[in-house]
Amino acid sequence: MCTTPLSLSLDSHAMAMVMAPALLLPGSSAWTCGNAKLRVRVRVGVMPTLGSRVPSGGRGAVRKVAMLPGCRCAATTADGLDYTAAVEKERAVSPQQCTYGAVNVLWVASELQRLLTMQKNTGDGLVLTRGQWSWDVQEQRNYQFTGLMQFCNTSTRFELFVPEVSAKLQLLSNSSLDSITAAVQISSQHPNEKPPKRADGYWRGYITRAGESTAMQVVVDIKATDEKALFELQAVRVDVDYVSYGPHGRTAHSQHIILPVRYPVTPLSAVQWRKVENVGSVLPISTHLLSHLDDPLQVLKMYVLPHAKGGDIIAIGETPLAIMQGRFRHPKGVHPGLLAKLACRLFHPTSSLATACGMQSLIDISGRLRVVFAVIFAVVARLVGVRGMFYRLAGAQARLIDDVTGTLPPYDQFITLGPLRVQETVDALKAKTGCEVAVVDVNDLKKVQILAASDGVDHKALESALLDNPAGNADEQTPLVLVRKSGKSVNT
Repeated sequence: MCTTPLSLSLDSHAMAMVMAPALLLPGSSAWTCGNAKLRVRVRVGVMPTLGSRVPSGGRGAVRKVAMLPGCRCAATTADGLDYTAAVEKERAVSPQQCTYGAVNVLWVASELQRLLTMQKNTGDGLVLTRGQWSWDVQEQRNYQFTGLMQFCNTSTRFELFVPEVSAKLQLLSNSSLDSITAAVQISSQHPNEKPPKRADGYWRGYITRAGESTAMQVVVDIKATDEKALFELQAVRVDVDYVSYGPHGRTAHSQHIILPVRYPVTPLSAVQWRKVENVGSVLPISTHLLSHLDDPLQVLKMYVLPHAKGGDIIAIGETPLAIMQGRFRHPKGVHPGLLAKLACRLFHPTSSLATACGMQSLIDISGRLRVVFAVIFAVVARLVGVRGMFYRLAGAQARLIDDVTGTLPPYDQFITLGPLRVQETVDALKAKTGCEVAVVDVNDLKKVQILAASDGVDHKALESALLDNPAGNADEQTPLVLVRKSGKSVNT
């Protein structure tokens, strides 16, 4: 029985501060919340990623901080403890801490910016983050998770009401769920506790002013009468439905959180390298079910580096990276327009753009005019025998979107977008791990696309190594492949 909760040693106000979009401001600042004092260096418009040190600005230091109202947070520009470096020095001592430990605080803190990249227009302006989560109880017959999610009014002008919020659970397991009961409870965490949260779980309507935020706590409690039942549990899906009310009218929204439960442990003596003729060897690496809580750097440190040697190449699947970046949407939150409904009919039925929701997801990223332009030129080009013009003109995301059923459960019910900033990601990962890194898109049709690679990667050799898709295209849950060149021992 694990008696030490896998959580951050911050109170709710401090956790709300860590998650606040105010972290993404220029300059080096210290946020003080009660007894918790953190300094994070960031630049506006730059998403701190991979646990790396982010350079601080000189001029233009913080003058005003948009934060949770009443969060008791104050900003200063004094230099001092570099919190980023402190996070870097803390190593995950167990796979669970990749997801629920303190090492991912900076990664989760930049979640809002990543969410905003999924749509050029956020609609009414109310965005709910998936937030930071902790695994507080881990016993044979009882698991409990706690999350702090944030409602952000991204509007610069209008107040938005949050009159209704509800949550439900979906458990994923390798066996029957008959002996398992699960419950979810939400409670407000408004600034200064005004209005106060209710003990009965009823959500009292709340008004968020333009540019401000509020938070809510979500507690997931899972109990089993059979000791073996929770051992078979794979993940918990939390669906949060909420309503935005304001000058735009009344709109329904949802947010979805995937909480991994089962973490694979592969002893070094049990790894199985596969030989690839004229290339070397490849090692598909199993991980837990990745989620928005996982910092790619910490995932590589936990699962790959114990097997890696200098000169190895780490190939990361583009969809798993996108999932870690939180770039997945449920179709019920996608609202296809006339353009999407017409344009999707031009594509082969197996294409991820052949559905109205898949096409609308691209339109939300690239914009209507660009998609219209791409459709017109693609139709003309096809008349003269030129194919693929749409993908060249509609933007890189056009080739990377995976529609529903495009990945493993529970993400098979979501539309997964392509990852962002892939070149910056591989460069940062190489600097931190010492291995060459590439982000790839591979399928069972012997098609290998290298989206980005660090400067030491031999593209032809990597393509040859991945041609047979060693990671698999089903439910293997091996999002990482380690590639070792010929002539090097595979004994790790």
